[in-house]
Amino acid sequence: MKNNRARRHFLSLAAGALSSPAILRTARADTYPSRPIRLQVGFPPGGTADIIARLTGAALSERLGQTIVVENRGSAGQQLAADYVVKAAPDGYTLLMLANPNVINAVINPDISFSFTKDLAPIGGIASDPTILVVNPKLPVKSVPELIEYLKAHPGTVNMASGGVGSTPHLAGELFKMMTGTDMMHVPYRGDAPAVTDMLAGQDQVMFDMVILSQEHVKSGELRPLAVSSAKRLELFPDLQPVSDFVPGYEAFAWQGLMAPKGTPPEIIAKLNTDLNAVLADATTKKRIEDLGGIPMPMTPDQFGKLISDEMVKWGKVIQFAGIKPQ
Repeated sequence: MKNNRARRHFLSLAAGALSSPAILRTARADTYPSRPIRLQVGFPPGGTADIIARLTGAALSERLGQTIVVENRGSAGQQLAADYVVKAAPDGYTLLMLANPNVINAVINPDISFSFTKDLAPIGGIASDPTILVVNPKLPVKSVPELIEYLKAHPGTVNMASGGVGSTPHLAGELFKMMTGTDMMHVPYRGDAPAVTDMLAGQDQVMFDMVILSQEHVKSGELRPLAVSSAKRLELFPDLQPVSDFVPGYEAFAWQGLMAPKGTPPEIIAKLNTDLNAVLADATTKKRIEDLGGIPMPMTPDQFGKLISDEMVKWGKVIQFAGIKPQ
């Protein structure tokens, strides 16, 4: 009798031990977050990535019931913030606002000490930010086909401005050159703003610019818009066709999303993904992102992870075509 009671007691303890990890995980997810979350951004304050991070962080903070503190860590090739998160505790309290320049720089500089696909856990996408193909009004073209025709008739004589080597405007232009067989002289600047200044002055003639910087100049007529680089038309410029209407398969955009350290409990990842996607579905947040020229980009963690991998492959081909080297 005593042996039977002892055996039942042992089996009860064993069953409890086996189920306790699940109970602990549930409890951890139920109580998360219990303190402020630190969101690392690898770009300086005031830029598109920083604005998106603060907008998303504020909205996500309201849903989670905890403060989200945005911390800017640049630059070391814009990878300081990512390196910091890779080394952080995988508890959901240190997150990374990942943007496509991080991934592009990792392709250009493959010697960085970590991998975006192996050392970080994707949470979800935030927004995609297409560029707008603009020309100085003095350039005698008014459409994408006319631009392609002009570039083929005047190879290497047209200046294409960008905010720097490996930036979204730069690679969007190189992709255009690769897919159309055209040639433009790339003129890199230290940031998009000075590039736009020289576009307005006529020193440069073509730019795949971020919408947030060009929209007022387009509306005033100082720059002539030809198309957008997204797969579909934008709310801000409904009359502008995508470049892909003339160059099938063309698409280029900046993007942002959330990442966590590898090993972060899947229950916390799932909670963050659910709340992030709810934020992006909110009409107010959606409108603010669209006013910046962006498109809300809700995704599952797996979908966001696939985007990262696909982007590395896609831009790797463009980087090789353009002969882009580490600076």
